[in-house]
Amino acid sequence: MTTAPDIVIIGSGMGGASLAAGLAPTGARITILERGYRIPDDAPARDPWRIYTNSAFRAPETWLDGQGNPFEPGNYYNVGGNSKLYGAVLIRYREEDFGALEHYDGVSPAWPLSYAELSPWYDAAEQLFQVRGDTASDPTEPPHGKPYPFPPVPDEDAIRIARRRLEQAGVRPFSLPLGVDIDRWLDAGHTGWDGYPDLRCGKMDAETCALEAALAHDNVTLVTGAEVTALKTGKMLGKIEEVHYRRDGEDRYLTPGVVALCAGAVQSAALLLRSGVANLSDNVGRCFMNHNATAMIAIDPRFRNTSVYQKTFGLNDWYLDDGEDGMPLGNVQLLGRVTPDILKIQVPRLPKFAARWISGHALDLYLISEDLPDPESRVVLKDGKIQLIWRRSNMTAHRKLVEKTRKTLREAGFPVVLSRLFDGRVPSHQCGTVRMGDDPAASVLNPDCRSWDHPNLFVTDAGALPTSAAVNPALTVAALALRAAETIKKDLAA
Repeated sequence: MTTAPDIVIIGSGMGGASLAAGLAPTGARITILERGYRIPDDAPARDPWRIYTNSAFRAPETWLDGQGNPFEPGNYYNVGGNSKLYGAVLIRYREEDFGALEHYDGVSPAWPLSYAELSPWYDAAEQLFQVRGDTASDPTEPPHGKPYPFPPVPDEDAIRIARRRLEQAGVRPFSLPLGVDIDRWLDAGHTGWDGYPDLRCGKMDAETCALEAALAHDNVTLVTGAEVTALKTGKMLGKIEEVHYRRDGEDRYLTPGVVALCAGAVQSAALLLRSGVANLSDNVGRCFMNHNATAMIAIDPRFRNTSVYQKTFGLNDWYLDDGEDGMPLGNVQLLGRVTPDILKIQVPRLPKFAARWISGHALDLYLISEDLPDPESRVVLKDGKIQLIWRRSNMTAHRKLVEKTRKTLREAGFPVVLSRLFDGRVPSHQCGTVRMGDDPAASVLNPDCRSWDHPNLFVTDAGALPTSAAVNPALTVAALALRAAETIKKDLAA
């Protein structure tokens, strides 16, 4: 491995791996630094007791909350990043999400680029991640330049019945766009994929799709167990000249031409703050966003849920308009199957027989509302530790989404509907801490994901997102990374 690569990419999650896939064909010498390792083939990947108690895969670290209390975050450091355990919902932001949107509790600001500008990169990301979906079933689906590469993952019998019951209640379930080869996944184990780590057996995550494509090129090198500790500037027009990292107990550094930071919204902001770079605007770490999210279980004693994976449809009926005064509420989608073991883990006092009964007669859902950007919702460093000061926003919309969904489920024949709001210890959709914009005084990155302060520094993880919208961010991160790769290619050719 050269110590002076053309490009260093920090992190191998959705942003880093997608960027590497976009740049690999250039022949540039690319080094990817990943603090984690590949999940081994003998890992307990289908054991809910090892996964949902977080004993097998969660990193042994603590952050501080807004009151300074330590907590264990829901972050994972592996080759492929958090995508190794994601729900593989690869959905586009809606076209309207790129403009200013008024919500009950504030305004979601416009992006510095339009949906039309990002749409070709969404097309490319869907091809790279082999997305299964259709463009017709969701009335809010924005225009596509290409169809999805594969048809939707099929509903299981019980889910087909649930979809029909919801249609009869007056809503329009749509097929979720998913990065899952369901036959390969089930061949490796009879479980759902949402929350389960992928051992390269059917889930289209950052490792199995984008990183694999990048590493097929001899000019790309992956270095695991490499925790980046600092970015150092020099005298050359404010460029980042050194990337310092620690591996095998030894401090090392690289001197790249281009640096791409893709460590995740929290860790990328923390590294920039720790390094004292890219922050002339005092915006690094600010506007942390994390979806307002609720888990919901709808129970009907007459309904028999025999599904294995469940997670195949969603609802966007109230995404842009609540049907009353026109305000957007958010997205509803099925959760991965909540089995008796998972239910027992989440509610330890629940008797096992009750967990079996509830699981067998319930439909499990996940409700998402947009978190609006707030400069005081932020990542800071306190005595060297990450402190996550998350200020919830837009809860009026989220409460209305919960009530709308509860009412609809009851009309669909589910008399008992239980719900639980997720707290800040589950930052699975974290974004916004290194936001792009069109004003250097109010953002960290320009619309190409390039640092305003350092011309050779890019950030292509979810930290770059100006808004959280109300859908899963993974595909948008991949699309932005592929778009940034084109900008870097032009730099290399200059």
